[in-house]
Amino acid sequence: MSRRSGILEFAVLGLLRESPMHGYELRKRLNTSLGVFRAFSYGTLYPCLKTLVVSGWLIEESGGASEDALATPLTGRRAKIVYRLTAEGKEHFEELLSQTGPDAYEDEHFAARFAFFGQTSRDVRMRVLEGRRSRLEERLEKMSSSLARTRERLDDYTLELQRHGMESVEREVRWLNELIESERAGRDLKGADSGATDSQDTTSGAPGGLPRSREDDSRTGPSDDTAT
Repeated sequence: MSRRSGILEFAVLGLLRESPMHGYELRKRLNTSLGVFRAFSYGTLYPCLKTLVVSGWLIEESGGASEDALATPLTGRRAKIVYRLTAEGKEHFEELLSQTGPDAYEDEHFAARFAFFGQTSRDVRMRVLEGRRSRLEERLEKMSSSLARTRERLDDYTLELQRHGMESVEREVRWLNELIESERAGRDLKGADSGATDSQDTTSGAPGGLPRSREDDSRTGPSDDTAT
């Protein structure tokens, strides 16, 4: 299974853990809630859903007539298929939520993991955030070294692009520092004390709000344009 398809399966299971959905609604949620999936199509989603059904993690149920489906000779409308998470699917998703390996720190996978932090225990959130910060600090060091070696050979615009990439990574590191500090202090993203337990909020598949940096009040999440 490719990394991209693995991220999609994770996101689908996470959204269906909230409530059953048909394909159109699921695609809409993936597009609007998880920016990493803005460009994907039904041709990508439906094979993923079929794979999850075959694996026993989802079941298909009839959900009434679809208004946007092609007419059929007998009914005039094709029935919607509603996808529901099985008990095995929920268990599998919780297994995925608990993973804190290197894949959880990569750009696309981290964005998907962060979107489901409300369903993730605090100790796992901390390991993922610290792993992401460590990965970005390594990236920043490499970018800085590369810029130092090549600065004299770059024209002004290329140099500015390199600086922009570094600043994007630096902003995300500061943002991660704020998140880690809040987690250690037992606060949620709005600054309230979340208590000592690892309570899980399954009402939203995406974060309800992100702490804004005192230095950049317009930032709302991890940067999508960090250079490699």
